[in-house]
Amino acid sequence: MISEQLANVICKELKLQSFDFQDDTTADQVPGWDSLSHINIILAIEKEFAVKFKGIEILKAKNLGDLQRLVDSKLVK
Repeated sequence: MISEQLANVICKELKLQSFDFQDDTTADQVPGWDSLSHINIILAIEKEFAVKFKGIEILKAKNLGDLQRLVDSKLVK
């Protein structure tokens, strides 16, 4: 399940009022999420959660569920 905190970061970066994010939601299903906004979203997530991602970790995240699990794994450490 996508946390409210993660959903809020994404909505803020994409200037969306709200969006029904699901674990299987992919970037191309979200209005305004393109390659440039992708970078800004990742940077905003890193800042919000005080984590740092490796490039390969981002590439392995195929949907929002993967991204949420990646954030969660960083917070545990």
